[in-house]
Amino acid sequence: MTDIQKAAEALLSAYDTGTPIAPLRGTVLPEGDVATAYAVQRAQAERWEAAGRRQVGAKIGLTSPAVQGMFGVFQPDFGVLYADMAVPDGAPIPLGRLLQPRVEVEVAFVLGRDLPHEQVTVVDVIRATDHLLPAIEVVDSRIAGWDISIVDTVADNASSGLFVLGTEPRRLADVDLRLCGAVLEHQGEPVSVGAGAACLGNPVHAVAWLATTLAAAGRPLRAGDLVLSGALGPMVPVPVTAAGPVYEARISGLGSVRAVFEGKAS
Repeated sequence: MTDIQKAAEALLSAYDTGTPIAPLRGTVLPEGDVATAYAVQRAQAERWEAAGRRQVGAKIGLTSPAVQGMFGVFQPDFGVLYADMAVPDGAPIPLGRLLQPRVEVEVAFVLGRDLPHEQVTVVDVIRATDHLLPAIEVVDSRIAGWDISIVDTVADNASSGLFVLGTEPRRLADVDLRLCGAVLEHQGEPVSVGAGAACLGNPVHAVAWLATTLAAAGRPLRAGDLVLSGALGPMVPVPVTAAGPVYEARISGLGSVRAVFEGKAS
């Protein structure tokens, strides 16, 4: 097998067995080789989609300086979102579906127009956005101990897990995304705070970056796609020994959304 195939098979095995793997960088994949890491991500996506998983959009990771600093990573990345990752607001999330879950609050964009151009502007994103929703992304890693570099997280579908969306859409024109405050509470206590400016200066900037990057790769964002635009504050580990941790995210101007966990992680 090629290195790309070996890395993809190792990550797919981690999903199947519930057992995290050692970091890929410096062993299976070269240090700093982001292009090869995306090839690994794409190899997994092709397997999933051939098996019937429905792609519904994309996520942007590593947009917040706080999150970048946690892992020594200093550029954003992206991953693929699938319909089976979606969890209804407040519905139970079995921790057994996850390996090393963490949560973060984000702004979700739902597009009403395609973004096919290779140089997408902020104006293009504003015109293409149909509505916004508050979101909690449940990030996860198939790499043991979250010992990741940019190569590891990109190959691992940008450390994707699940996502929970609010259900009351807001128009982009009605929200100041740069200044909007965000808080994530666990059992009623704040555990992460942030603002739109922490996400590449504005979540709209993050979506423009993603749209440009995907169009250049020949896989542009389309009308109806969901985009998780990146964390507004630090990610928070979900306590795997606690029964039923509950997280509520509130974003000013966008409302709230809840992630309710049950059981224990793998």
